[in-house]
Amino acid sequence: MRTDTPVTIYRKDYTPPAFLVDTVDMGFDLDARKTLVATQFTDRRNPAARSTALVLHGRECPLVWIEVNGKRLKDGRDFKIEGEDLMIAEMPDTATVRVVTKLAPAKNSSLMGLYESRGNFFTQCEAEGFRRITWFPDRPDVMAKYTVMLRADRKAHPVLLSNGNLIESGKLPGGRHYAKWEDPFPKPSYLFALVAGKLAVLEDSIKTASGQKKLLQVYVEKQDLKRAQWAMDSLKASIRWDEQRFGLELDLERFMIVAVSDFNMGAMENKGLNIFNTSAVLAHKDTQTDDDFARVEAVVGHEYFHNWTGNRVTCRDWFQLTLKEGLTVFRDQEFSADMAAQAVLAAKGDAKAAASARAVLRIGNVMDLRASQFVEDAGPMAHPIRPDSFQDIANFYTATVYEKGSEVIRMQHTLLGEENFRKGMDLYFARHDGQAVTCDDFTAAMQDASGIDLTQFRRWYSQAGTPVVEARGEHDAAAHTYTLTLRQHCAKVGVETLPGAPEKLPFHIPFAVGLIGPDGQDMPLQLAGSTTADKHTQATTLVLDFREAEQRFTFVNVPHAPLPSLLRGFSAPVTLRWDASDEQLAFQVAHDSDAFNRAEAMQRLGMRRLLKLAQRAAAGQPLEADGVLPELFARILADDRLDAAFKTELLMLPPEVMIGEQMDELDATAVRTARVFLVKHIAAALKKDLARTYGKLSGGKGRAYSPDPVSAGRRALTNMVLAYWLDSGDAEAVKAALAQCKQADNMTARLGALAALVNIAPEAAEKPLTDFYKRYEDNALVIDKWFRLQASARSTRSKDVLKLARHKAFTLKNPNRMRALVFGFAMANPAGFHAADGSGYAFWADTIEKLDRINPEIAARMARLMDRWRKLTPALRVQAEAALKRVAALKGLSKPTAEVIGKSLSI
Repeated sequence: MRTDTPVTIYRKDYTPPAFLVDTVDMGFDLDARKTLVATQFTDRRNPAARSTALVLHGRECPLVWIEVNGKRLKDGRDFKIEGEDLMIAEMPDTATVRVVTKLAPAKNSSLMGLYESRGNFFTQCEAEGFRRITWFPDRPDVMAKYTVMLRADRKAHPVLLSNGNLIESGKLPGGRHYAKWEDPFPKPSYLFALVAGKLAVLEDSIKTASGQKKLLQVYVEKQDLKRAQWAMDSLKASIRWDEQRFGLELDLERFMIVAVSDFNMGAMENKGLNIFNTSAVLAHKDTQTDDDFARVEAVVGHEYFHNWTGNRVTCRDWFQLTLKEGLTVFRDQEFSADMAAQAVLAAKGDAKAAASARAVLRIGNVMDLRASQFVEDAGPMAHPIRPDSFQDIANFYTATVYEKGSEVIRMQHTLLGEENFRKGMDLYFARHDGQAVTCDDFTAAMQDASGIDLTQFRRWYSQAGTPVVEARGEHDAAAHTYTLTLRQHCAKVGVETLPGAPEKLPFHIPFAVGLIGPDGQDMPLQLAGSTTADKHTQATTLVLDFREAEQRFTFVNVPHAPLPSLLRGFSAPVTLRWDASDEQLAFQVAHDSDAFNRAEAMQRLGMRRLLKLAQRAAAGQPLEADGVLPELFARILADDRLDAAFKTELLMLPPEVMIGEQMDELDATAVRTARVFLVKHIAAALKKDLARTYGKLSGGKGRAYSPDPVSAGRRALTNMVLAYWLDSGDAEAVKAALAQCKQADNMTARLGALAALVNIAPEAAEKPLTDFYKRYEDNALVIDKWFRLQASARSTRSKDVLKLARHKAFTLKNPNRMRALVFGFAMANPAGFHAADGSGYAFWADTIEKLDRINPEIAARMARLMDRWRKLTPALRVQAEAALKRVAALKGLSKPTAEVIGKSLSI
């Protein structure tokens, strides 16, 4: 075990910086082996601070020298370095500080700070990467205006980019050149960026709402230029949407996006110079799927929207991370939903179809939330969206901070309504533009602008865990009333289980409800005691303010016993418990006007059967299934009124990870057995229907590819029907899959067929797999898909993954490749990872031991794959604990990885 005690940082201990920085001038002489960085900044004493010393931060950042007001300082006499802190005790009230550091970008495999990738230079500074470049007060509440001079070899690095506006460039002696950039807006150090290298550029322009023309640039490697147009289109759509929805304009003369293949994150919102993982910016029908196109649009939107929610107004400290991330995820989800609805409306002219398109995205977002964040909320790393403590901030770029954070913003939008929410946003920017603020500042703006009390609602920021809401209803036929009783509770999780944690209090939950009559129509809603339409009423949906541990809501003028439609649109991130019969759920699938709840009813029907089957499989009992799901599936397949994308959601059984979470003890093999059995049961019953439907769907040859939601929905349904048909055992399905794989004119169709073959008919997949690799071996992103689909296949075990890890195309140094294989195996193939012999855990431990020395941030994320080990069966728990202890005992284990392993073992 590690002998050094990890340092825990607490939100309550926040203190303002002793000095504020007004301007920063940086000069870079770029060289792969030795880059010199000269930094000069002017600071002034902060009257709000209690401390007096100037504290600069540095990590693996060799200091050449440091000066204050022209005086060279001596280590041990004028300053001292303790860990990552350089402290100068005696400082004048105002000063000019100069620091020179020496870096080796080519050796920086952490991909934090300044590093080299494929001969080009890039930076990643969030959260604490800037301190790897120079010694500086590297904290988000220190905001300054930056001027940056870049110098590099003209031939090797013809493109030189940094934040803001280009103000000067030219040639230098010795084949070098320079570019000077100036950012007119104050920003924290985590938003600093530079890029230098050989890059091609796609340029366009846009005229903002105020009539200003802005230059837009997407930089990629030359061979990827044809894959950059969708990112440009998405950027233009994002700019226009933010103007129309929130009144926010692009504030710089240009906006740049740069793609890099070696990147820890999806993308980074550096002011005016967004740096993207290639997987989040490149899109072409031949090499990317419809899901990739949708992701590019969403991520481009997300990073652009940060220009205001994150950059113009930033976080006071890293505990407030959800202030920018939760809000911006909400904004990008709304952007994607609006884009989808507009595209469907333009294609079909049907408002219901447009609403269905929005619902499909909402269903997907909630599916992701449940599969990742709900799991996180039940484990040892559980934390509120605004954590109270951490050892390494890198471990809190989590589904809780991002996705649950966005749900907390969405709930405020639901409670306030669109008009008041917009007023709150306007007030937030009016009060805090150019400031580093807190989550409380945001909710205060929402409360003050709307007049709605959010005091109790703030508990969502401070309490962890997923609340459970139990619902029961009672109809009084004589009084024509329906009473809905709601009860909420939320167990202590994560650090809340430690001694001294406060008791948890009820949440303020916006609970959307409708009542469906026996005729399948929504009933008009009126609460007892209400004489006028409630401000939240939209004809037949009412948002209840659920604030108490138990609360009763009585609806009047309800002549017939209704079927309640609860938590419509997933109005709050809670687990709903409501006893509904199969007949009631089937009725809801057929008639609920809320598309989300129609899909939810199908999920409940599927989950109910899957859990019973998994329990029988775990007990070694024979498996059997009824005809309810095959009958519903047949109706859905035949219903031409349903959009293809929505049909796909209705036909999707719960994934293995969500089934496992519903079990007291996770038996991944039993879950796999149960799910495959039910899929094959449905497929066998519908063999002819599936063959007929596939024939209809795949008959539209000659259609030009488009990533629009209507076309993408058709392709998604085609692939799903093909997979079910293969599971029916029909030999014709194998022929159809092979033909689709060979003849497809887009990656969605080709990969869909190949994935189905690899999963269901692996003996027929060998040649297509080989052909696929040969065809795309020079395209890294496609080869990532090749690794992932094999790692996640039903038949794949750790020995197969070990073989893939020895493939010439595999490397741990590229995060995309590592995630494709290792995360693809552990997360998408739980039966393989949790094999009875413990080989999956041995592979996990071996990989972390290697990866932690290369890239600690990614290693820490990989460590999270085992943080739910206590939920495993007893035999597997023993092996999992041994693997965790083996990693914990490694010498020199990085701080982020050690935090995850330590909490996994102790909480």
